[in-house]
Amino acid sequence: MAPGNLTQLTEFILIGVSDLPELQIPLFLVFLLIYGLTVMGNLGIITLTSVDSRLQTPMYFFLRHLAIINFSNSTIIAPKMLVNFLRSEKTSSYFECATQLGGFLVFIIAEVFMLAVMAYDRYVAICNPLLYMVVVYRRICLMLVSLTYFYGFCTAIVVTPCVFSVYYCSFNVINHFYCDIMPLLTLSCSDTYIPETVVFISAASNIVFSMTVVLVSYFNIVWSILRMRSSEGRKKAFSTCASHMMAVTVFYGTLIFMYLQPRTNYSLDTDKMASVFYTLVIPMLNPLIYSLRNKDVKAALRRFMTNPCYSFRSM
Repeated sequence: MAPGNLTQLTEFILIGVSDLPELQIPLFLVFLLIYGLTVMGNLGIITLTSVDSRLQTPMYFFLRHLAIINFSNSTIIAPKMLVNFLRSEKTSSYFECATQLGGFLVFIIAEVFMLAVMAYDRYVAICNPLLYMVVVYRRICLMLVSLTYFYGFCTAIVVTPCVFSVYYCSFNVINHFYCDIMPLLTLSCSDTYIPETVVFISAASNIVFSMTVVLVSYFNIVWSILRMRSSEGRKKAFSTCASHMMAVTVFYGTLIFMYLQPRTNYSLDTDKMASVFYTLVIPMLNPLIYSLRNKDVKAALRRFMTNPCYSFRSM
């Protein structure tokens, strides 16, 4: 059909995690719990790393922004998703859908590069401890964090218009719980080669570049730790990296499975399960990973619970 003969859609219908009516309330309660834990955990990390005087280091500065990213990404997805569990008409307007996709891209790309920045921070701290405060000083920290947000924003304003530049005609039911790229493109009645190519190149280049930084950083970290003569020193060095290594493995593993699989193997149901994991489950798990495996955060939490004013830095 010629573009002039097509009527562009004004709204989409989101099927959600499941279209079975009997599962809507149970799923609502499960995801309400997940989102509640995500909000409490990430706001807790943000609060502790902002006000506790002993957590004013580059490592916790980056951790604070990872928590901000996790909180923001979940908040873009979860509230709309939760409301749709309770509604019979699960509609999303064309511009609401585009805004949700753009916001999601900003923070998912920011998270990809924030994890790479955190890996570099650990590399400098362990491999060049004497130069740590010289190399990773406050202005550099601010610049690295600003660049992650800026690059995420730039990616969103390129990819989102590209996805919505194709025509969406009669069928408007998205087999997903939010407006994601591939479920949207499967609805298009025009050629999707260009947006699919843009999405693949963007996803592949971002993941490969950030993973290269992470892998090179951790290769040097492990090499430096193995060369340490003190077993206590090796144990302490590994403990400072364990939380980040766990978070990186879970996050990148999911993204690779999601975005770099061959197009012929793509499945919307598999897409939904992977999306649940990296939009809702990982943001819930990250605060637990960084708090339960981090002595400084646990100590800061104990100080806060015992005497909220004791550990606050002067504002």
